[in-house]
Amino acid sequence: MLHIFSKEVKNFLNSLIAYVVMGVFLIVTGLIVWVFPETNVIDYGYAELSSLFNLGPYVLMFLIPAICMRTFAEEKKTGTLELLLTKPISDIQIIVGKFLAAWFLVIISLIPTLIYCFSLIQLASPVGNIDSAAIVGSYFGLILLSGIFTAIGILASSLSENQIIAFITAIFLCFMMYSGFDSISNINIWSDYSPLINQLGILSHYESMSKGLIDSRDLFYFGSVMVVALQFTRMSISSRKW
Repeated sequence: MLHIFSKEVKNFLNSLIAYVVMGVFLIVTGLIVWVFPETNVIDYGYAELSSLFNLGPYVLMFLIPAICMRTFAEEKKTGTLELLLTKPISDIQIIVGKFLAAWFLVIISLIPTLIYCFSLIQLASPVGNIDSAAIVGSYFGLILLSGIFTAIGILASSLSENQIIAFITAIFLCFMMYSGFDSISNINIWSDYSPLINQLGILSHYESMSKGLIDSRDLFYFGSVMVVALQFTRMSISSRKW
């Protein structure tokens, strides 16, 4: 699994798409936090990064599928997946290795945004007067959310050998998991089931963590969704052996 992980990381870093995706993410989030008049911190007047954590998931919703779309789709198209599956390594080790490599790159992309936090600390009045618990919880939630998006991206890539189809499928699934259930729960036909439907989506759990509350139920949710997505990926890959 470590070999798969290192191989995937090297492949990502040797391709232009990894740097383009990371660069686009940092540029877009930088514009959101510091430039755009509706969202920038300076005009907002409060020492918080709510604009980053509210809009960041929608940016990742497009960028993570761009990272993941090649993981299995390219190997299917080039015919190297069958060769990989014949090696003395289990399907789940291959999947987890690719998943961890893609997730690692996403986390690496998030690290430079810590500069925003240090800048915010200096801009606060008095200096350092920020809600550190909310920021830490939000970053933790953003990392876990990106893990779900990565698992979904890996799943979408395993379903098709066409990278564009995998990309579009992953965006749709990420959107549905993030805000789709929340929107559905607001329809006035579910009565007492609305809270349950809302809990099936990422948004309610992500918002809970953004308040600085690290709840075991939220951690269980994020972990469970990742495991389920990777299990479906295993089923998709295993079906090629039938």
